[in-house]
Amino acid sequence: MARYAIGDVQGCLRQLIGLMAKIQFDPSKDELWFVGDLVNRGPQSLETLRLIKSLGARARVVLGNHDLHLLAVHYGVRESYADDTISDILNAPDREELIHWLRQQPFIYHAEPYVMVHAGFYPGWSLQEALVLGEELSLQLQGPGIIDFLKVSYGNEPDLWSPDLTGFTRLRVIKNYLTCMRFCSEEGRLLTGKGSPLNCPPGYFPWFKVPHRQIHNPIVFGHWSALQGETHTPKIFALDTGVVWGGPLTAMNLDTEERLQFQ
Repeated sequence: MARYAIGDVQGCLRQLIGLMAKIQFDPSKDELWFVGDLVNRGPQSLETLRLIKSLGARARVVLGNHDLHLLAVHYGVRESYADDTISDILNAPDREELIHWLRQQPFIYHAEPYVMVHAGFYPGWSLQEALVLGEELSLQLQGPGIIDFLKVSYGNEPDLWSPDLTGFTRLRVIKNYLTCMRFCSEEGRLLTGKGSPLNCPPGYFPWFKVPHRQIHNPIVFGHWSALQGETHTPKIFALDTGVVWGGPLTAMNLDTEERLQFQ
């Protein structure tokens, strides 16, 4: 069995199919790990979502911010943006089935030794703490309170985790670490702003370079195409190489760390 982690697909179906052929994906035994942002901005979000869903247990998925945006628009919490490409999903006859499947996907996936997340982790969380908090967030999405949560899930405050946080404020900051963060201070304050890691705001680092991080497992993540797949940090693997902006779609063999790309 081979395991490949794949960067943000964002509805780029042609590149995904080409990459699956290049790695000689065998659906009878291989696994594909998707780091989130399955949909939006690319031309074929509906077909991409259907394909990944059809892989069943051969696909391991974590949710990204674009996936959450699709849920928010579906439930009438947010309006679509001009550059969204999710209308095909919203008008599909199997819309409810696809949305239900998406809601069941976790925010963190762990299979030794790797842990997969879309954006990053609060530096003070142990792996076990992160998994528990990710499950807390998942239960909110899967339950009857999903609309209430989506209504208050947007915004950058609070920007610092505390175990004393409660209610939707607590869930919002967990969501921001896992699906939106790029920069982080040594104490753990998060920033979601775009840009090169070379242009960190004063007092901040790329989240994976914060000293004394408590998760020591190899981490695979997406979300930050400006990294161009490079973290220069041992065992931290960035896989978003900007396919939706004309870059390649990247897969990494989790057993050998070899990367293959399709453009």
